[in-house]
Amino acid sequence: MKKILVTRKLLQENDERISSLFDVKLNHEDKLYSSDELIKLSEGCDGILAFTTTPFNEEMINRLPESIKIISNYAVGYGNIDIEAAKKRGIAVTNTPEVLTDATADISILLLLGASRRAYEGRKAAEKENWLWSTDYLIGKQMTGKKLGILGMGRIGRAVAKRARAFDMEIHYHNRNPLSKDLEEGAIYHKDINDLFRNSEFLSINCPGSKDTENLINEKTIKNFPDGVVIANAARGEVIDDEAMIKAMQNGKVFALGLDVYRGEPKINNKYLKLDNLFLLPHLGSATTKTRIAMGDRAIDNLDTLLNQNKEPKDKVN
Repeated sequence: MKKILVTRKLLQENDERISSLFDVKLNHEDKLYSSDELIKLSEGCDGILAFTTTPFNEEMINRLPESIKIISNYAVGYGNIDIEAAKKRGIAVTNTPEVLTDATADISILLLLGASRRAYEGRKAAEKENWLWSTDYLIGKQMTGKKLGILGMGRIGRAVAKRARAFDMEIHYHNRNPLSKDLEEGAIYHKDINDLFRNSEFLSINCPGSKDTENLINEKTIKNFPDGVVIANAARGEVIDDEAMIKAMQNGKVFALGLDVYRGEPKINNKYLKLDNLFLLPHLGSATTKTRIAMGDRAIDNLDTLLNQNKEPKDKVN
């Protein structure tokens, strides 16, 4: 039986399945292993089921035992893994696409609504039990009929667009290349990212994290948005230049911001926490039982395909 190291705690349903297929080292205590602990635990293993909280940089990958043939990442992203270093070592890297599309799209809409309707300020006021209603009390922005820009029109971006159409929003998007007409479903493509921003009264960030997308929202590009834009990020924290965003939130260029992801998470730029026009969540994009089980199953499928069936995994990224 092939041996697998699981670096974080899985849900029970996934524990039972992976244990039926492999000789597995589970992390029931959900301990955050150090690099040295991971190397020691991976001795004699054929594969690793990893998580985004488990970094595999070039140094770490070069220290892995020769027996490791695959790192199956429990996430749609794989920024925690140096895939080129893994490729040089002959280690396959896989992810879990598709299965978290709907859950993450729901969170994107929640971020837009929570930010635009001043949910954070509203909760603080309600908890004081002394708020007084008036016609101009905590006035927010309504999404209905507005222009929604989507930065990254992949599976998740398209699912956000589908939900936004229920608000009668006009959908605009930016990708490296335009979608086919049937996938666009009437959405308007902008090759120039700043042209997208000029047409975004609301913006949902759903692009993958990479060197190309780092700091796409910066002091210069923010100037292209309409005054009072609402922005939501359920993709990667690195897409936003935090200092530029904080300045724009302070001066009113950005009406409100919704965040589920952060640069260097779980740490958050402390300046954000001093702002009332911020609606934030602790990276809950995939946090439903159905989605988390599906992610685990997809990661296990990739291990099973390579190690037990001697076939190339469907979700290989390198």
